[in-house]
Amino acid sequence: MPTVQEDVHHSAHLVATVLPLQLLLSAAGFGVELPGQYLGAINPSLQGPQPIAGPGNASPVGLPEADQSLVLGKDWPRRIVNLLHRTYHPCLGLRSRRPYSAPGGKIAMKSLAAEMLKQQIPLLDYVEGQDWKPARRIARGRLMGLCPLHADRKPSFLLDPNKNLFYCYGCGRGGAVIRFAELYHGVPFGEAMALLRRWSGADSLLSDVIKFYQVQLHRHPEAVAYLTQRGIRQPEVIQQMRIGYAPGRCLRAWLMSMGYALRDLQQAGVVTLEGFDAFAHRIVFPLDTTLYGRSTGNADPHRFLPGGKGGLYHWESVRHCREIVLVEGLFDWAVLCQAGFRHITCSLGTCLNATQIRQLCDGAMRAVYLAFDSDANGSGPKAARQLAQRLRAHGVEAFLVELPDGHDPNSFFVHGGGDAHQFQALLKRAHS
Repeated sequence: MPTVQEDVHHSAHLVATVLPLQLLLSAAGFGVELPGQYLGAINPSLQGPQPIAGPGNASPVGLPEADQSLVLGKDWPRRIVNLLHRTYHPCLGLRSRRPYSAPGGKIAMKSLAAEMLKQQIPLLDYVEGQDWKPARRIARGRLMGLCPLHADRKPSFLLDPNKNLFYCYGCGRGGAVIRFAELYHGVPFGEAMALLRRWSGADSLLSDVIKFYQVQLHRHPEAVAYLTQRGIRQPEVIQQMRIGYAPGRCLRAWLMSMGYALRDLQQAGVVTLEGFDAFAHRIVFPLDTTLYGRSTGNADPHRFLPGGKGGLYHWESVRHCREIVLVEGLFDWAVLCQAGFRHITCSLGTCLNATQIRQLCDGAMRAVYLAFDSDANGSGPKAARQLAQRLRAHGVEAFLVELPDGHDPNSFFVHGGGDAHQFQALLKRAHS
């Protein structure tokens, strides 16, 4: 088992810099892939000069000092407003009135849904998909052609692919892709959005629910505070896990403004038969084909969409690793990720389903380190021993990681004063 490097943690401030709608975020992976032979080796890119829990700081990992503030990234409304404001064409007649995205104002949910869709669908692609052909190219990459919205005899239709806007000098109409769909098909706003989504193949309900919850996380300080209490404080980890929050009351209106029918929302399980958000007051973690919600209050602690929990968490990123750490919960996964461990996956409970067993027993040469909860009633260690026997029967090496009594990996870091070096030592002492 390799020696662990120096402490990896960033500053203790949770700076929620995830821009709403994730418009400016890269889809690339986070952190640095580690050599397969170093189980739990620490990502050098996460190292920082001021450790949270070191010899000079008595605060356990995951708990801020008394004078440490919780920063929510208060300038994100201004940045998103500036981004949206730049999309307006000077010929659209909006300068005479205050746009909905003006600084100091509130952006309506319907408008946010529209802006998200505009970002997904290039106007030029959609217009050309309706058999429009440009007649000539003019300055700054703009295109001129016959207007598809009225009987045009000479090119009067200007399309700017860089700004994703159009304007016709003949009929005086213009806007972005949703406005074009409204005019071209003669349909109202909501139906135009539904048409565009079907045309682009972006008609993914689950994807839109995830984006909505991500936006809500940074609008609700109580949700960020809950994550902080559970030790999740690095913005990079929140981004990587795409963590969101379901405040309740507003999901249905958001989705129906994007063209979804209520019956589809209910059938998918994101809205109840009474029309309420099924994940209300929960921290929401997107999985491969479903969602997991962890209650922040008195509701049932765990909730999945219909169909169950699916496979192992982030399996594709670790399936080729020679050594893997398997934990029970996503909060366990998150604190280990923050500590620099990368070869980790999560089963969302001690009872693995058939898909998860097949993933671990796919014939690849690997060793699995079972870091299950050390429950007072012994249920966690018992489940780990049973799983280890099952894995060995399929030719998979399995090792039992013994956590201090009453601790799971999350509480080991957050409340037990543990750090990456100490957890590495537990892995080194793991036995079969």
